[in-house]
Amino acid sequence: MNDNVFEACHLFNVPRLVSCLSTCIFPDKTPYPIDETMVHNGPPHPSNAGYAYAKRMIDVMNHAHAAQHGRRYTSVIPTNVYGAHDNFSIEDGHVIPGLIHKCHLAQAAGADFVVWGSGAPLRQFIHASDLAALTVWAMRRYDSVEPIILSVDEADEVPIRDVAAMVAEAFGYTGRLVMDATKADGQFKKTAANGKLRALLPGYKFKPIKEGIAETVAWFKANYDTLRK
Repeated sequence: MNDNVFEACHLFNVPRLVSCLSTCIFPDKTPYPIDETMVHNGPPHPSNAGYAYAKRMIDVMNHAHAAQHGRRYTSVIPTNVYGAHDNFSIEDGHVIPGLIHKCHLAQAAGADFVVWGSGAPLRQFIHASDLAALTVWAMRRYDSVEPIILSVDEADEVPIRDVAAMVAEAFGYTGRLVMDATKADGQFKKTAANGKLRALLPGYKFKPIKEGIAETVAWFKANYDTLRK
């Protein structure tokens, strides 16, 4: 996919290409916070190896096209994305949409809202509307071939248990919230630094996560029959 997109953009003289990477491309063993200079500093977590190396090659190709053809191709690295129109599958959805669907089922059944893991791992979440706005900004204004992290501030990193509690509150769920510590937590943290973004857009205001979750839950309820689940 990478090869085909880059080759087509080059052949048809597309002036700008912004590719989307992921924080899972960063080394598994690394100091925190991670920043854009650390992408290739060591192997990724084994659970993401194939995906991570494929995404890292986008950065390599951006630099190659800049060096050989003078192209202004670049990439953005968002943290965990959530919002309306997501995949709300419990089996293969991401953290927030999966928790939303779990809470809905627990509420409908009058059962416990069970979250896998201890709830202690920390994550940064960016609402889809912020990612969309910042990606358009990157297309129009960000001129460097080097990748740029699109993330809320480090201070806005939250534990999964708090995210689950926000989901429960948005549903008006009054049952028990249970952390199943027999399940694996995964990586404890993937703290990303957004210093480069803040230097370029110091006044940008991200949607607060509690507000974003409430909006996403409302959309989920209104579109339950037709959304991806």
